[in-house]
Amino acid sequence: MGINDKISNAATEHLGAAKEGAGKLTGDQSLEREGQHDQAQAKLQQAGEKVKDAAADIGDNIKDAARKLKEGFTGK
Repeated sequence: MGINDKISNAATEHLGAAKEGAGKLTGDQSLEREGQHDQAQAKLQQAGEKVKDAAADIGDNIKDAARKLKEGFTGK
């Protein structure tokens, strides 16, 4: 996950928490739900980025294993 994505997701999550808190404080259920939605969206984006990063790591590991296997057979 890139640093910009992390910052954006963290900002969205914190803004959502602030909206939720303001909604609770003022009795504005719509604002409270909007804040909860923002937080859930940020967490979902973070999870998606982690999956993408894990998939990239797996791909790199497969490439490394294939390279080592080739080197074992060819001696290069």
